[in-house]
Amino acid sequence: MRFFSENIESLRELYVNQLRTMLSAERQITDALPEMIDKATDEQLRQAFQSHLQETEVHVQRLEQILSQPSKSDAIKCKALDTMIDETESVVGDVEDDSVRDALLIAAAQRVEHFEMASYGTLRNWAQILGESGHAQILEQTLNEEKHADQLLTQISDKVNPYASGTGRATAA
Repeated sequence: MRFFSENIESLRELYVNQLRTMLSAERQITDALPEMIDKATDEQLRQAFQSHLQETEVHVQRLEQILSQPSKSDAIKCKALDTMIDETESVVGDVEDDSVRDALLIAAAQRVEHFEMASYGTLRNWAQILGESGHAQILEQTLNEEKHADQLLTQISDKVNPYASGTGRATAA
């Protein structure tokens, strides 16, 4: 099984490779969030997605800054995120109940957040090892924003999930 399409022989090369992959991931998220906003019915969830879209646009800019290359061709397609988005899109159309759809959207968003937290935590650590303290600070800031987004989604899920289970009232706003 081949993991990389490039010949990566150093931690620095791996670091740059993964920064480029996260640039792709953030761009994919930027493309996916507007549809998630449209599909969400809980107003707090819609607002959280809208806010995270704005944050994600900043995350793209930060990665471009670290890479010093704003060109789209510098990204390496993030297949993991592509798969997560495809999986969500294939299921969301099958869900008719608004609260159940919101629960699905929250779960999908949290899977993405956890992927991002793991990725940014690793990238931050590698930046520190490589002596890129400025990069490490930028990556730490993004990591903290991803953690906050995950916490907010958990709070929203505490409200939405009981409605999806049928133990609450409809929350559509």
